[in-house]
Amino acid sequence: MTGLLRQIGEQHVAGFFLVLARVGPLFVVAPLFSSKMIPMRARGVAAVALAVGLSPIALKDGHIPTDAMSLAGLIGKEALVGFAFAFTISILFAAVSVAGSFLDTLIGFSYGGLVDPVNGNQSTVLSQLYTLVGVMVFIAIGGEAWMVEGLAKTYDLVGLTQMPALGALVGGAQHTFSSVFISAVEIAAPVLIALIITDAGFGVVSRVMPQLNVFAVGFPAKILVGFLIVAASLPFVAGWIGNQLQQSVMSALQTIHAA
Repeated sequence: MTGLLRQIGEQHVAGFFLVLARVGPLFVVAPLFSSKMIPMRARGVAAVALAVGLSPIALKDGHIPTDAMSLAGLIGKEALVGFAFAFTISILFAAVSVAGSFLDTLIGFSYGGLVDPVNGNQSTVLSQLYTLVGVMVFIAIGGEAWMVEGLAKTYDLVGLTQMPALGALVGGAQHTFSSVFISAVEIAAPVLIALIITDAGFGVVSRVMPQLNVFAVGFPAKILVGFLIVAASLPFVAGWIGNQLQQSVMSALQTIHAA
């Protein structure tokens, strides 16, 4: 092992572990990469393989200190940059899931829950549907290639031996997190408007015909209206997710720069 390390070189070994520290958060919080459907061992192997591929790009500049204290600090810095990049993109899928939760609450599906195979958490019917649609769009448009390419570009912004601007990272994370609710409303807006109009219509009917059991009639009607509008709006939701994914990668790169 010692002979192998000498042959490879201390710089290459140190650079590999630093790159792995930046790549690792991708398989912890990023969409699809962190899916519970992928075994932990497979994700670990993919992370190592990706780190091996990105190491030559990352090692093109500067000398890496190999003492324990400096190397530990650089590994922490690399993990922070990786989390900042992955977190910005994961917020998109969080907004998609929140949009489904809004609709489940209005239609009445929030009474039941299922285990989401993507993130392993319990979720409602439409929340799981929107999450799966987001994953399918992510795969169809090559979102994983965009994320890997974006991660490779972060080395042009913050090298292995450079420190990131913490203020920009915190500000970018705060701005991205605050946009979850707005993005969820944008996704669910057509169905939300249709369901509100349906509720208003049944409210008028209940005033005109008090003897009518509005709950018994309105519940299946809201389900029917909700499913029809969801089916009609899914193509537009898919297009929105595709556009927002590209913007999320660009936004993540804008918040990452050297101090």
